[in-house]
Amino acid sequence: MKPLNPRFIFLLSLTVVSSSFGFYLPGLAPVSFCEQNSKGDAEECQTEIQLFVNRLDSVESVLPYEYDAFDFCKDTDENRPSENLGQVLFGERIETSPYKFSFKADKACVKVCTKSYDTGSREDKLKLDFLKKGMELNYQHHWIVDNMPVTWCYIVEDNQKVCNPGFPIGCLVNQEGKPKDACVINADFNKKNTYYVFNHVDITIHYHSGDETNGMHARLVAATLEPRSIKHSNDENPTCEETPMDIPADFKSNLKVTYTYSVTFKVSFIMNSLVIVLFLSGMVAMIMLRTLHKDIARYNQMDQADWVKIPPAANEEAQEESGWKQVHGDVFRPPRMGMLLSVFLGQGTQVFIMTFITLFLACLGFLSPANRGALMTCAVVLWVLLGTSAGYVSARLYKRTKLCMPVCSFSMLCFCRIVFVDFFLMNLILWVEGSSAAVPFGTLVAILALWFGISVPLTFVGAFFGFKKPGIEPPVQTNQIPRQIPQQSFFTKPVPGIIMGGILPFGCIFIQLFFILNSIWSHQMYYMFGFLFLVFIILVITCSEATVLLCYFHLCAEDYHWWWRSFLTSGFTAVYLFVYAVHYFFSKLQIIGAASTILYFGYTLIMVLIFFIFTGTMGFFSCFWFVNKIYSVLKVD
Repeated sequence: MKPLNPRFIFLLSLTVVSSSFGFYLPGLAPVSFCEQNSKGDAEECQTEIQLFVNRLDSVESVLPYEYDAFDFCKDTDENRPSENLGQVLFGERIETSPYKFSFKADKACVKVCTKSYDTGSREDKLKLDFLKKGMELNYQHHWIVDNMPVTWCYIVEDNQKVCNPGFPIGCLVNQEGKPKDACVINADFNKKNTYYVFNHVDITIHYHSGDETNGMHARLVAATLEPRSIKHSNDENPTCEETPMDIPADFKSNLKVTYTYSVTFKVSFIMNSLVIVLFLSGMVAMIMLRTLHKDIARYNQMDQADWVKIPPAANEEAQEESGWKQVHGDVFRPPRMGMLLSVFLGQGTQVFIMTFITLFLACLGFLSPANRGALMTCAVVLWVLLGTSAGYVSARLYKRTKLCMPVCSFSMLCFCRIVFVDFFLMNLILWVEGSSAAVPFGTLVAILALWFGISVPLTFVGAFFGFKKPGIEPPVQTNQIPRQIPQQSFFTKPVPGIIMGGILPFGCIFIQLFFILNSIWSHQMYYMFGFLFLVFIILVITCSEATVLLCYFHLCAEDYHWWWRSFLTSGFTAVYLFVYAVHYFFSKLQIIGAASTILYFGYTLIMVLIFFIFTGTMGFFSCFWFVNKIYSVLKVD
């Protein structure tokens, strides 16, 4: 099944916001489209869809070229959108294309233009040679519709579908008859020493209709295409059903290449991560409003049995129905390795605040994707300045031990030390390989200076204020003798519960992971910060609700060891993230060499560790609030 374009979720949320407040974040307002003969206001919706073309690049060459550098069909009314400095410096060259169509107007085999090449013309020979060179080096088109990349999806081995944000201009079958690159997808590409140009595209545009009554004001959610090579026998009235357009390596006869396209529109019905959130919210609300309400009422009723006449059988029945009150004397017993847990929670709070502020600023347009490095710079600066929050949270949670300095030192050194050692080893490999991606020694010294000169003192400041605050008093007293935990069923044992707890949060983000990993390892620009911020909020909610749900089930089974379990339940999402990264490495990348493999997994481990601490912290604090809330309303002797 083809992964659906995640932009739909963000557009849907913006539709709700717009209908309520009439406000959009700057630069994120979606474009509405309507049919040409509809009653929609021309100022509120558009009928014409403009397809833009960007530079062409190749994984086999570091030299990108403008669309006009090749002899393709050009727009007679060519218009270039304004480009900022970052786009110019990094070679972005966006311009209008001759591929234009109206919303919901399907078209089949429409001629765009015909390019002729004469053997007696030196200029034509140069143009054709340059086109052949582009096909030999597998240069890729990058088309844009409504600020979305037009993706090409195709089937590879084991019936797996792969989608790329670009498609090749053609392919080559070499002198030995071996097809290269895209030529492997079609058995008709079988002539030796022959080029096949993709001169036809089948474009499919998916849209979501915002007005179900008349179909107006629709939003585009995805654009895909399938390139084909067709030798048109009739240039004026093409049928797009002929044999492939083959171009011999030797230019000995005149040649004509006719470019055509077809376009279809499809309505998208999407089930997405919001469904998971609503499902979990409903389950948690049911527990909170029905089950817990009944449990609390019955337990309080049992406490009043001395002066209210209640049959003993009713008391025994209420006691057997739920067991979470029976562990009230042990539920707030301090966990083992409490210092390590406090440190993780402090660092997780730091990651949460840093991520929230960074993504929020990116949504507002302050961190443009064209300004490469701005996102990382903002994240590093925020990380350094938020050392106060890490020290404060760690100290507050570990105050019962009365040990301030060890907690501060451990909070500062534990997590950062692991990340820095991993990063230094990866950077050492880059130095040895002579890569330009290696961070200079002076920059490493500057990072250490920021850490020891700013982050460390701020951590002590946060811990100082954390220890000055009154301790967090539990709503019930803790028994001196621990209660024996009864035999647990398979699903209430720690390991199965932790494994199940990470599935739902990962299900909310795995589609977005593909785009994030592409931006990191395939050198593609990531610009969907609005949707990423929405996914971030969904992830926080899902981690919280999944952890609360499992925490309640374990407490009902009279297992009061919830401290580490709540952290590991949502934190296990990072394990699924690592598994997906391994799958991405073997199925999507073509990395060769031990150094590149070590670098990939080294940087992946840093990302997984940060994600583990972040998700674990969200799960712990939600469970911490839940446990305090339910035991604070009980009447316990």
